Amino acid sequence: MSASANRTALMSVEDFLSWIPPDGHLWQLVDGEPHAMAPANAVHGRLQAELSRLIGNFLIDHGLPCDVFTNVGVVPATMSRHNMRVPDVLVSCSPYDARQAAPSDPVLIIEILSPSNRAETWANVWAYTTIPSVQEILVLNADLIGGALLRRLPDKSWPDQAVAVERELGLSSIGFQVSLASLYERTPLKM
Repeated sequence: MSASANRTALMSVEDFLSWIPPDGHLWQLVDGEPHAMAPANAVHGRLQAELSRLIGNFLIDHGLPCDVFTNVGVVPATMSRHNMRVPDVLVSCSPYDARQAAPSDPVLIIEILSPSNRAETWANVWAYTTIPSVQEILVLNADLIGGALLRRLPDKSWPDQAVAVERELGLSSIGFQVSLASLYERTPLKM
């Protein structure tokens, strides 16, 4: 038997979207293999909800034609037939309808980083950099106040390293700013 015959066939995004998972977990498709995602801890969930609320209100208050989404799939350009990653929060400024599997052309992607999923989260972040419309990727910590921000450079490339976010969070992709103290205020973590 050949080595290729021993390999399992890679699941496509189309098959993934029609697949019925064996449990009630949230799943993502990583390089053709479904991966279950552990439920968020309380701080992770609180940060995700707070960011979604603040950004959503900001978009409405400023009349921006953008929408904020939580736990929806995005398809990176790398192995696009076999990848549908699920960020915590994303913002898209393109129209969408209920038949779409994923919002098109996200401009901002946010991940909440828990110590237990560090490697998986950063693998997703680097996959998100292959999406041409993405301008910024924010990774917020769930175990301490702070995070890291990747911003696409003027030549459309990405920096090799993220910039630390320590006091103020500024997201130029949508013109949003908030202090980290207020963002983490309703969590056990304090500045």
